Amino acid sequence: MTALLVTVHVIICIVLILAVLLQSGKAADLAGAFGGAGSQTAFGPRGAQTLLGKVTTVCAILFMVTSLGLWLISGKTSSVVRNVPAKETPAATQAQPATQEQKSQTPPASTEKTEKKSEDTGKK
Repeated sequence: MTALLVTVHVIICIVLILAVLLQSGKAADLAGAFGGAGSQTAFGPRGAQTLLGKVTTVCAILFMVTSLGLWLISGKTSSVVRNVPAKETPAATQAQPATQEQKSQTPPASTEKTEKKSEDTGKK
């Protein structure tokens, strides 16, 4: 289903590009070169829509529909990120009560810094 929709989407893209590039602009005549629109309407004169204009409109609508279809289909499949295994948390971050053996191996806190600070403040 996805392959068919992608193929149709690519074909519509190519036809849409060609239809837009083959159309002539609104002001392609000599008056357009000097800024004249030939009429006093807001967007210039509008005639009947040409075949290329109709093809462009239909292709634009189909392009949007196939884009939405591809988006909906892509949400149903699994993501690459979902397949990545979760990282294990390091053991050091887990709080464990210290055993008596670990407490005896831990050196006592040094009070040298506090003694030096008190001596320094006494000298000043």
